[in-house]
Amino acid sequence: MSFSADFTAEALSHRFITHEGPQVIEIVFTGLYFHTTTDVNAFYDCIENHINETGEAQWFLMVNTEGYRIDGDAWFAFTRRGQDLNEAHSMKTVRYDADEATLKQIARDKGTDRENPSLFGSREEAMDFLKSLPSKRRTHTAHHPNFHQAEFLRRLHFDHNANILEIDLSGMSFEHSRDVNDVHNWTEEAIRATRLKWWIVFNYEGTRIQSPAWVQFSMRSEGFNNTYSMGSVRYAVGSETEADKRMRLEAKTERPNIRNTRAEAIERLQELQADYRATH
Repeated sequence: MSFSADFTAEALSHRFITHEGPQVIEIVFTGLYFHTTTDVNAFYDCIENHINETGEAQWFLMVNTEGYRIDGDAWFAFTRRGQDLNEAHSMKTVRYDADEATLKQIARDKGTDRENPSLFGSREEAMDFLKSLPSKRRTHTAHHPNFHQAEFLRRLHFDHNANILEIDLSGMSFEHSRDVNDVHNWTEEAIRATRLKWWIVFNYEGTRIQSPAWVQFSMRSEGFNNTYSMGSVRYAVGSETEADKRMRLEAKTERPNIRNTRAEAIERLQELQADYRATH
Protein backbone atom coordinates (compact mmCIF):
# COMPACT_ATOMS: atom_id res chain seq x y z
CA MET A 1 0.00 0.00 0.00
CA SER A 2 1.41 3.42 -0.92
CA PHE A 3 0.98 6.65 0.99
CA SER A 4 -0.54 9.83 -0.39
CA ALA A 5 1.46 12.73 -1.83
CA ASP A 6 1.04 14.70 1.42
CA PHE A 7 3.22 12.14 3.21
CA THR A 8 6.36 12.08 1.08
CA ALA A 9 9.56 13.10 2.83
CA GLU A 10 9.70 16.26 0.71
CA ALA A 11 6.10 17.24 1.50
CA LEU A 12 6.59 16.68 5.23
CA SER A 13 9.99 18.33 5.62
CA HIS A 14 8.60 21.77 6.59
CA ARG A 15 6.46 20.24 9.34
CA PHE A 16 9.38 19.48 11.67
CA ILE A 17 11.02 22.63 13.04
CA THR A 18 14.03 22.48 15.35
CA HIS A 19 14.47 25.26 17.92
CA GLU A 20 17.98 24.64 19.24
CA GLY A 21 18.01 27.19 22.07
CA PRO A 22 14.98 25.96 24.02
CA GLN A 23 15.66 22.35 22.88
CA VAL A 24 12.23 22.16 21.22
CA ILE A 25 11.13 20.33 18.10
CA GLU A 26 7.87 21.67 16.73
CA ILE A 27 5.65 19.18 14.89
CA VAL A 28 2.92 20.63 12.67
CA PHE A 29 -0.12 18.45 11.90
CA THR A 30 -2.24 21.30 10.52
CA GLY A 31 -4.26 20.28 7.45
CA LEU A 32 -3.09 16.67 7.33
CA TYR A 33 -5.56 13.84 6.77
CA PHE A 34 -4.32 10.41 7.82
CA HIS A 35 -6.36 8.02 5.71
CA THR A 36 -4.37 4.84 6.38
CA THR A 37 -1.75 3.33 8.64
CA THR A 38 0.67 3.80 5.74
CA ASP A 39 0.20 7.57 6.00
CA VAL A 40 0.80 7.37 9.75
CA ASN A 41 3.98 5.33 9.38
CA ALA A 42 5.36 7.59 6.66
CA PHE A 43 4.81 10.61 8.92
CA TYR A 44 6.42 9.08 11.99
CA ASP A 45 9.31 7.65 9.96
CA CYS A 46 10.07 11.20 8.84
CA ILE A 47 9.96 12.72 12.32
CA GLU A 48 12.15 9.92 13.70
CA ASN A 49 14.66 10.49 10.88
CA HIS A 50 14.58 14.24 11.57
CA ILE A 51 15.37 13.68 15.24
CA ASN A 52 18.11 11.20 14.38
CA GLU A 53 19.75 13.74 12.07
CA THR A 54 19.95 16.30 14.90
CA GLY A 55 22.39 14.02 16.71
CA GLU A 56 20.51 14.54 19.98
CA ALA A 57 17.98 12.02 21.28
CA GLN A 58 16.12 14.12 23.85
CA TRP A 59 13.84 17.04 22.95
CA PHE A 60 10.81 18.92 24.18
CA LEU A 61 8.06 18.24 21.62
CA MET A 62 5.58 20.98 20.77
CA VAL A 63 2.76 19.70 18.58
CA ASN A 64 0.35 21.83 16.52
CA THR A 65 -2.81 19.73 16.34
CA GLU A 66 -5.12 22.27 14.74
CA GLY A 67 -7.23 21.07 11.81
CA TYR A 68 -5.96 17.54 11.18
CA ARG A 69 -8.01 14.36 10.76
CA ILE A 70 -7.47 10.63 11.26
CA ASP A 71 -9.65 7.87 9.83
CA GLY A 72 -10.67 5.16 12.28
CA ASP A 73 -8.54 2.51 10.58
CA ALA A 74 -5.42 4.60 11.22
CA TRP A 75 -6.02 5.32 14.92
CA PHE A 76 -4.17 2.34 16.38
CA ALA A 77 -1.01 3.02 14.37
CA PHE A 78 -1.20 6.74 15.15
CA THR A 79 -1.49 6.09 18.89
CA ARG A 80 1.23 3.43 18.94
CA ARG A 81 3.77 5.39 16.90
CA GLY A 82 3.11 8.51 19.00
CA GLN A 83 3.69 6.52 22.19
CA ASP A 84 6.95 5.10 20.84
CA LEU A 85 8.13 8.57 19.81
CA ASN A 86 7.44 10.01 23.26
CA GLU A 87 9.06 7.07 25.05
CA ALA A 88 12.23 7.37 22.98
CA HIS A 89 12.71 11.11 22.53
CA SER A 90 10.44 13.37 24.61
CA MET A 91 11.49 15.28 27.71
CA LYS A 92 7.94 16.67 27.70
CA THR A 93 5.26 16.83 25.02
CA VAL A 94 2.67 19.59 24.77
CA ARG A 95 0.19 20.50 22.08
CA TYR A 96 -1.41 23.72 21.01
CA ASP A 97 -4.59 24.33 19.05
CA ALA A 98 -6.11 27.74 18.37
CA ASP A 99 -9.37 26.28 17.04
CA GLU A 100 -12.40 28.00 18.57
CA ALA A 101 -13.80 24.75 19.96
CA THR A 102 -10.47 23.96 21.63
CA LEU A 103 -10.23 27.43 23.15
CA LYS A 104 -13.72 27.01 24.62
CA GLN A 105 -12.75 23.59 26.00
CA ILE A 106 -9.62 25.02 27.65
CA ALA A 107 -11.64 27.83 29.22
CA ARG A 108 -14.40 25.45 30.36
CA ASP A 109 -12.00 22.94 31.95
CA LYS A 110 -9.66 25.43 33.60
CA GLY A 111 -9.48 24.88 37.34
CA THR A 112 -11.35 21.57 37.19
CA ASP A 113 -10.13 17.98 37.31
CA ARG A 114 -10.60 17.88 33.53
CA GLU A 115 -7.98 20.57 32.90
CA ASN A 116 -5.20 19.35 30.60
CA PRO A 117 -1.91 21.01 31.64
CA SER A 118 -0.30 19.94 28.35
CA LEU A 119 -2.85 21.64 26.07
CA PHE A 120 -2.52 25.31 25.13
CA GLY A 121 -4.57 27.70 23.05
CA SER A 122 -1.61 29.34 21.33
CA ARG A 123 1.88 28.54 20.11
CA GLU A 124 3.35 31.27 22.33
CA GLU A 125 1.84 29.81 25.50
CA ALA A 126 3.09 26.34 24.64
CA MET A 127 6.61 27.59 23.89
CA ASP A 128 6.77 29.73 27.05
CA PHE A 129 5.74 26.71 29.13
CA LEU A 130 8.43 24.49 27.60
CA LYS A 131 11.07 27.19 28.07
CA SER A 132 10.25 27.19 31.80
CA LEU A 133 11.08 23.48 32.15
CA PRO A 134 14.54 22.16 33.05
CA SER A 135 16.34 20.14 30.42
CA LYS A 136 16.89 16.47 31.16
CA ARG A 137 19.81 16.13 28.78
CA ARG A 138 22.36 16.55 31.58
CA THR A 139 20.79 13.72 33.53
CA HIS A 140 20.66 10.99 30.91
CA THR A 141 19.78 7.66 32.39
CA ALA A 142 22.68 5.24 32.18
CA HIS A 143 20.85 2.19 30.87
CA HIS A 144 21.87 -1.03 32.53
CA PRO A 145 22.90 -3.59 29.89
CA ASN A 146 20.68 -6.66 29.88
CA PHE A 147 22.80 -8.79 27.52
CA HIS A 148 26.38 -10.07 27.51
CA GLN A 149 28.45 -10.15 24.33
CA ALA A 150 29.90 -13.66 24.72
CA GLU A 151 26.47 -15.14 25.43
CA PHE A 152 24.86 -13.30 22.53
CA LEU A 153 27.52 -14.31 20.00
CA ARG A 154 26.55 -17.94 20.61
CA ARG A 155 23.19 -16.99 19.09
CA LEU A 156 24.78 -16.29 15.69
CA HIS A 157 25.07 -19.31 13.39
CA PHE A 158 26.98 -18.84 10.11
CA ASP A 159 26.38 -21.50 7.44
CA HIS A 160 29.19 -20.69 5.00
CA ASN A 161 28.10 -23.33 2.48
CA ALA A 162 24.59 -21.87 2.11
CA ASN A 163 25.68 -18.27 2.84
CA ILE A 164 22.93 -18.14 5.50
CA LEU A 165 23.23 -16.45 8.89
CA GLU A 166 20.72 -17.43 11.56
CA ILE A 167 20.24 -14.86 14.34
CA ASP A 168 18.52 -16.23 17.42
CA LEU A 169 16.65 -13.45 19.27
CA SER A 170 14.35 -15.91 21.03
CA GLY A 171 13.39 -15.06 24.60
CA MET A 172 15.17 -11.68 24.53
CA SER A 173 13.48 -8.54 25.81
CA PHE A 174 14.83 -5.26 24.42
CA GLU A 175 14.10 -2.77 27.21
CA HIS A 176 15.82 0.34 25.88
CA SER A 177 18.20 1.74 23.25
CA ARG A 178 21.29 0.30 25.01
CA ASP A 179 19.99 -3.24 24.47
CA VAL A 180 19.27 -2.48 20.81
CA ASN A 181 22.67 -0.93 20.16
CA ASP A 182 24.58 -3.70 21.95
CA VAL A 183 22.96 -6.46 19.88
CA HIS A 184 23.35 -4.64 16.58
CA ASN A 185 26.95 -3.63 17.29
CA TRP A 186 27.98 -7.18 18.21
CA THR A 187 26.20 -8.67 15.20
CA GLU A 188 27.65 -6.15 12.76
CA GLU A 189 31.16 -6.69 14.14
CA ALA A 190 30.83 -10.46 13.65
CA ILE A 191 29.54 -10.03 10.10
CA ARG A 192 32.28 -7.55 9.14
CA ALA A 193 34.86 -10.16 10.13
CA THR A 194 33.49 -12.47 7.41
CA ARG A 195 33.80 -9.74 4.73
CA LEU A 196 30.48 -10.95 3.23
CA LYS A 197 26.84 -10.01 3.02
CA TRP A 198 24.47 -12.77 4.18
CA TRP A 199 21.02 -14.22 3.69
CA ILE A 200 19.56 -13.89 7.18
CA VAL A 201 16.95 -15.79 9.19
CA PHE A 202 15.77 -14.28 12.48
CA ASN A 203 14.23 -16.37 15.27
CA TYR A 204 11.75 -14.13 17.12
CA GLU A 205 10.17 -16.74 19.36
CA GLY A 206 9.28 -15.02 22.65
CA THR A 207 11.10 -11.83 21.63
CA ARG A 208 9.79 -8.59 23.13
CA ILE A 209 10.63 -5.08 21.94
CA GLN A 210 9.44 -2.63 24.58
CA SER A 211 8.19 0.86 23.70
CA PRO A 212 11.40 2.72 24.76
CA ALA A 213 13.39 0.47 22.40
CA TRP A 214 11.19 0.49 19.29
CA VAL A 215 12.43 3.66 17.61
CA GLN A 216 16.08 2.68 17.92
CA PHE A 217 15.33 -0.93 16.97
CA SER A 218 13.55 0.19 13.80
CA MET A 219 16.36 2.54 12.77
CA ARG A 220 19.18 0.11 13.51
CA SER A 221 17.37 -2.76 11.78
CA GLU A 222 16.85 -0.75 8.61
CA GLY A 223 20.51 0.27 8.48
CA PHE A 224 21.59 -3.29 9.29
CA ASN A 225 19.54 -4.84 6.48
CA ASN A 226 20.72 -2.28 3.93
CA THR A 227 24.37 -2.88 4.78
CA TYR A 228 24.72 -6.54 5.69
CA SER A 229 21.72 -8.49 4.34
CA MET A 230 21.11 -10.00 0.92
CA GLY A 231 17.58 -10.78 2.11
CA SER A 232 15.89 -11.46 5.45
CA VAL A 233 13.10 -13.64 6.82
CA ARG A 234 11.71 -13.66 10.36
CA TYR A 235 9.85 -16.49 12.05
CA ALA A 236 7.91 -17.22 15.27
CA VAL A 237 7.15 -13.53 15.68
CA GLY A 238 4.66 -12.98 18.52
CA SER A 239 1.41 -11.22 17.68
CA GLU A 240 2.30 -7.88 19.28
CA THR A 241 5.80 -7.69 17.81
CA GLU A 242 4.51 -8.86 14.42
CA ALA A 243 1.83 -6.15 14.39
CA ASP A 244 4.46 -3.50 15.18
CA LYS A 245 6.88 -4.82 12.56
CA ARG A 246 4.26 -5.02 9.82
CA MET A 247 3.01 -1.56 10.74
CA ARG A 248 6.46 0.02 10.60
CA LEU A 249 7.36 -1.65 7.31
CA GLU A 250 4.11 -0.65 5.66
CA ALA A 251 5.40 2.73 4.51
CA LYS A 252 8.61 1.19 3.14
CA THR A 253 9.26 -0.91 0.07
CA GLU A 254 10.68 -3.76 2.13
CA ARG A 255 8.45 -6.83 2.50
CA PRO A 256 8.11 -8.08 6.09
CA ASN A 257 8.82 -11.74 5.09
CA ILE A 258 7.37 -13.15 8.33
CA ARG A 259 6.77 -16.91 8.64
CA ASN A 260 5.50 -19.15 11.43
CA THR A 261 8.30 -21.74 11.61
CA ARG A 262 12.01 -22.05 10.90
CA ALA A 263 11.31 -24.52 8.06
CA GLU A 264 8.96 -22.03 6.41
CA ALA A 265 11.49 -19.25 6.89
CA ILE A 266 14.29 -21.27 5.28
CA GLU A 267 11.97 -22.16 2.39
CA ARG A 268 11.14 -18.47 1.88
CA LEU A 269 14.82 -17.55 2.02
CA GLN A 270 15.59 -20.16 -0.63
CA GLU A 271 12.93 -18.56 -2.83
CA LEU A 272 14.64 -15.19 -2.37
CA GLN A 273 17.99 -16.74 -3.26
CA ALA A 274 16.53 -18.33 -6.40
CA ASP A 275 15.00 -15.00 -7.46
CA TYR A 276 18.36 -13.32 -6.92
CA ARG A 277 20.26 -15.90 -8.98
CA ALA A 278 17.70 -15.58 -11.80
CA THR A 279 18.28 -11.84 -12.08
CA HIS A 280 22.06 -11.67 -11.53
